[in-house]
Amino acid sequence: MLLFRWIVMLLLLAAGVSFAFYAGTGQPKYKKFGLIVLKWTLIAAFGFLLVLFVERLATT
Repeated sequence: MLLFRWIVMLLLLAAGVSFAFYAGTGQPKYKKFGLIVLKWTLIAAFGFLLVLFVERLATT
């Protein structure tokens, strides 16, 4: 669980750095990369939380 939190935080940081590069340079490749990283990070996080929720329901 702790490892997953660190991975999610690092991926969100990578997306933020990418958006900062986009703001600084104006090159759309950084914006595109940041959006892709952000999208898949959020999908993975919601999937993980869904698994935890289902597991919690199954044990009660």
